[in-house]
Amino acid sequence: MAEDDTEHPPTDETPPTDAPPSGPGRARRRRRWLMITAGAVAFLLAATGVTFWIAYRKLDGNIRTDSATDQLLAKLEAERPSRATGAEGARNILLIGSDDRTGTNSSYGGPSGTRRSDTTILLHLAADRKHATAVSIPRDVMVTVPSCEKPDGSRSKPGTMQFNWAFELGGPACSIRTVEQLSGIRVDHYVILDFSGFKTMVDAIGGVEVCVPQPIHDKDAKLDLAAGRQMLHGEQALGYVRARETLGDGSDTQRMGRQQQFLASLIRKVQSQGVLLNPAKLWPVLDAATSSVKADSGLSSLGALYDLTEDLRGIPSPDVVFLTAPRRPYRYDSDRDEFVQPQTTQLFTALRADRQLAVRPPDSTPAPDAGASPGAAAGSDGAAASPSASDSPTFEGRTADMDACAQH
Repeated sequence: MAEDDTEHPPTDETPPTDAPPSGPGRARRRRRWLMITAGAVAFLLAATGVTFWIAYRKLDGNIRTDSATDQLLAKLEAERPSRATGAEGARNILLIGSDDRTGTNSSYGGPSGTRRSDTTILLHLAADRKHATAVSIPRDVMVTVPSCEKPDGSRSKPGTMQFNWAFELGGPACSIRTVEQLSGIRVDHYVILDFSGFKTMVDAIGGVEVCVPQPIHDKDAKLDLAAGRQMLHGEQALGYVRARETLGDGSDTQRMGRQQQFLASLIRKVQSQGVLLNPAKLWPVLDAATSSVKADSGLSSLGALYDLTEDLRGIPSPDVVFLTAPRRPYRYDSDRDEFVQPQTTQLFTALRADRQLAVRPPDSTPAPDAGASPGAAAGSDGAAASPSASDSPTFEGRTADMDACAQH
């Protein structure tokens, strides 16, 4: 039989030579690569999730909760300002720098085991989070301290004494109640930071820049600084904000001014992209911050501290204000202070009403229309006088964006 030369169309059994490979083998290879890719992605996601979980647990576990103070304040709820006294949504946080001389802090001298509030700042965050005010409470100002429960369970007698004795008598709870009593402001949260914690935080952000108006040589404070801009780290930074007798006129007033200047510079540093957007820098900052504080139960979690940081980070530095509650030498003892009225009442009334305060640079001449009544003069306390306790005068202070060196 002759061979059939007729061309036949391709069939399933005779695929064209230019067709892509197909069939069970190709499908298996495709499924295998999909499984490998999916497995790799799942592994990376799981590893990342575990890493974040471990990091979160580490940071969250660093924070210490002051349950004892929470319990004391809960028992005295009826004596505290109502939560409805302030603007809804505003937050008032008491920042306490403790000079506790126990443990790692015993090397700083002073009576062993003593504890006083070397620095106390009332931080007010506006309800709209568009401005913040940090008010320093002078440690030596004479105030009425309520009856407080002592560490041994006994109770102290109420009386007039310098403010930092409240912390000595009854710890944070006594300091909080004293501030609430003199201001009428409800303290929503509190944070306690000691010497060691302060140094760790400063080192974690790579130091803080300050302006030194004149050379400093202070052996007690471990300071040896030239005049001008200086980058301070741990021990030097602590000495700079704590020193009093050997710097300036030796007053607590100038020390509070240095502390405010330092905090303003610290805020600028933390707000910078060099810290917040650099994981290598941000991790040690978070680790140091969470390891350095003791707080109430409402603030002693990583989530709560993160929210607080976000609130502060979102406020423009010109709208973050630092000032000291108006005071003057105590009439019965010039080594102590007393609050000046009506300026002090005006200050706390404005904070309760969530009003933004106006400030003028320290040692500057107040403008005639800078928030004071016509013809009002500035008193020795740094606030312009005003006959009405409902008005807000212009206070001596600084904003977080002020360049300290430019003021000298």
